Amino acid sequence: MPKPVVAIPADFREFDGNVWHATPHQYVRAAVEGSGVMVFLVPALESGNDADEILDRVDGVLVSGSRTNVHPSLYGQEETEGYGPFDPGRDATSLPLIRRALERGVPLLAICRGIQELNVVLGGTLANEIQELPGISDHRKPDVTELDIAYGIRQNVIVKEGSCLASVLGAGEVQVNSLHRQAISKAAPRLAVEAVAEDGTIEAVSVIDAKAFAVGVQWHPEYWVGKDAPSSTLFQAFGDAVRAYAAAKVKA
Repeated sequence: MPKPVVAIPADFREFDGNVWHATPHQYVRAAVEGSGVMVFLVPALESGNDADEILDRVDGVLVSGSRTNVHPSLYGQEETEGYGPFDPGRDATSLPLIRRALERGVPLLAICRGIQELNVVLGGTLANEIQELPGISDHRKPDVTELDIAYGIRQNVIVKEGSCLASVLGAGEVQVNSLHRQAISKAAPRLAVEAVAEDGTIEAVSVIDAKAFAVGVQWHPEYWVGKDAPSSTLFQAFGDAVRAYAAAKVKA
């Protein structure tokens, strides 16, 4: 049986005057090496993508983090400079793909911006500059250039007993990294909170009554796949779900 294929929605970026549909290598590497799949990058088009046509051709969806944020109008907030930067092509690509993946039962793993997109798709809201909120720690990326330090595992999250994530990582404390200034404010009704930081920030969710694996995490497990056990285990679980979905399609 050929390897299953996972779609990763790209970002619309500009480098040296040229525009690119780009995805950080760490997500591609984690999917290929950690989940054992092939990867299909979906261009970040404001129009022209068809979520169902894409999902007909893949066996899973991995939604990556990004330097951009979901546009606040998509969850009932007014646009301000502080909420940016924005990427309307990414919003127009990723959100419909998440929605239809959930409806069709296509396995989904959403990371960083991805967990925020997942929450918005299902009717939740986001909080901006959370480090300025009372009682909230600074979850932002450390101001360093060395990536191993920037993505360093430095934060405890508490995985809830009996949760979907507990079946993968085990319940209780898990050490992760932290590189975000936005987070879930109001969790969507269909999301179960799977893990929280010590300050109460929502760090992981799953979709209630999902037809397949559907998990979002606020941290960046993709960076440490192959070196950190929880990161590797999460991507292995996603890969297992993708292979099961692909096998079921063959039998159908």
